[in-house]
Amino acid sequence: MEKIKRAIVSCYDKRGVVEFAQVLREFDVEIVSTANTRQALLDGVVEAMPIADFTGVPEMLDGRVKSLHPKIHAGLLAIRDKKLHVEQMQAHEFKWIDMVVVNLHPVVELMRQPRITPEEVVEQIDIGGTALVRSAAKNFRYVAIVVNPDRYKAVIHEMRAHDGGLSYATRYRLAQEAFASIAQYDKTIADYLSSTQPSEE
Repeated sequence: MEKIKRAIVSCYDKRGVVEFAQVLREFDVEIVSTANTRQALLDGVVEAMPIADFTGVPEMLDGRVKSLHPKIHAGLLAIRDKKLHVEQMQAHEFKWIDMVVVNLHPVVELMRQPRITPEEVVEQIDIGGTALVRSAAKNFRYVAIVVNPDRYKAVIHEMRAHDGGLSYATRYRLAQEAFASIAQYDKTIADYLSSTQPSEE
């Protein structure tokens, strides 16, 4: 069972994330984080690398592009016992990413607001977060994806029992929950757009 060495943490719902990150640091996990989450971690005295430092590219387009970068997604998607993948990771000096802790902006709350326009709702749709979830969940053989703050305690318990690692079965269950969460997220958006009309041409 491989130890978790590097994690991306980017959470809209920050319940328990500082305490969870503190445990990751106990196991010497390097944490890479987006701006708002990183500030919450720093406020909780948890060291975290800005995601822009990890990728070498600043956040841009009013935050629309933060984690959409080959360094991130190659680090998540590479098959670690496949020679070609290992060689390509080494050639580009990319690093493995072993865990993603992400939860998404709850657009359903926006949809319930009076006088909200479809364009305003669409502006808040999470792209980078869902991409992180999909990449991590697809490669659950090597990567743990945590989308639910209610799972933090169980993940911590298992990491402590296995010297900083998580079992294949746990990663599989986490991936199941992750795919279910983004399926519901996308369905919510699709249903909303199907029931509304654009407010402008």
